Formats: sequence, structure tokens, C-alpha cells
Amino acid sequence: MMKYALITGASGGIGTSIARQLASDGYGLFLHYHQNKLLVEGLREELGDVWSVAVQADLAAADGADRLVAQIDRPLDVIIHNSGNSYYGLITDMSDEDVQKMVQLHVTTPVLLTKKLLPPMIRKKSGNIVVVSSIWGLTGASCEVVYSMVKGGQNAFVKALAKELAPSGVRVNAVAPGAIRTDMLQSFSEEELKKMEEEIPLGRIGEPNEVAQTVSFLLSDAASYITGQIISVNGGWYC
Repeated sequence: MMKYALITGASGGIGTSIARQLASDGYGLFLHYHQNKLLVEGLREELGDVWSVAVQADLAAADGADRLVAQIDRPLDVIIHNSGNSYYGLITDMSDEDVQKMVQLHVTTPVLLTKKLLPPMIRKKSGNIVVVSSIWGLTGASCEVVYSMVKGGQNAFVKALAKELAPSGVRVNAVAPGAIRTDMLQSFSEEELKKMEEEIPLGRIGEPNEVAQTVSFLLSDAASYITGQIISVNGGWYC
């Protein structure tokens, strides 16, 4: 019997890699996007015969969770909370709207989505939830204060929810990437990236597929005794 996974932010670098990995693992996929429809449709074409559906919603909007849930037409086995964006700058330069959207996108909407999509998992006493958090949710970053805050909130959500759902056979974990070669690094110059690599003990920027493979492991039977954990994928940076 096919298992189904929802990946939010499937049009981004990490989301796309997770989709490819889960497709190879045999999952049917609900591929969420906000604006990048062409990227998701291209991904679906690349995946060929893999069962997939593109679902659209603005998860930074108050009604984002309801809009997305309305497009999920079958019980899920896996929820991957991957949607996110960062804001680089002083907290005093952020508008109130920027702050509210960051909290909605990274905390409020994932909580509401989980709440609405959980009942089938609880009934069948199996399922997995994985949150793609961040290194900054563990250590904090100057000039990314709100981003660090919401990612820390995700980590606390994972730890608490894992305890609540363990008796129902549902596991909850997070992956906390460090510097990964995605669009989030495009604002950095070559010199800044080189300096970053020098700070990372393994001496390089991570690749999206390395995050995806960690997600795949957490969903597998090999991780059947792992729940409530924040797995760092960061090359030893800030560990």
C-alpha cells in the first residue's frame, strides 16, 4: 500500500531534494508551493510515474493552513514542515508585518497544519513528522534574531509533540541544517562563502541532498526508536 507525504516548500532547494529522495523511497507526494508553480510542475515531470500532486497556499497568511488542508484528499503518513524564509538585518529594521509573517510561516501555520492532519495518523497509530529547522534555532544568530526565535520555537514544538504523540505511535523529529547550498546563500559574496567554509570543521558548504538523506533516515524503520530529536546537519559548525 502506498504511503503519502506532504512536503511544504517543495519548490525550494532542500524541499526539492527531499521530494526526490522520498519519491525514490516509494512515497506518493503532495508538493506544496506558494509562488513557484513552474518549479513544482518541473519537479513533477522529472519524477515521472511517481504519484504526485501540486498544492498551493501562502503559509505566511492566516488562512494558509486551511487552504492547504482543503487540497489534501487522502490520509498522510508523513508531514515534512520545510517552508521557510529568512530575514537578514537588525531587528529594529524589521516591520511589524515582517515579524508577524515570520511567526505565522514558521510556527503558527505548522502547528495548525499538524493539528488538522494528525487524526488519521493517531487512528492508525503510525506516522512521522519532520521539521526542517536551522542551526540558528539551536545557537541563535545576530541579525537573524526573529528567524532564530521561530526556529527555536520549532525545536521546542518537536520535543513537546514527540512526547504527546509517542503513545500513538507517531514519531516527531527535526533536522537542523547549517550552511547548505541553496538560494538562501545567494546574498553572500564568494569571499563571504569562502570565509564561512573556513569556519566549518568539515571545510565545505553542505548539499541539499545531505539534508534529504537525513530526513529519509528519520522516516525509516532504522530510526524506529528515535523521536523528539533535533539532528544537526552542519559539518561540525557551531556544534
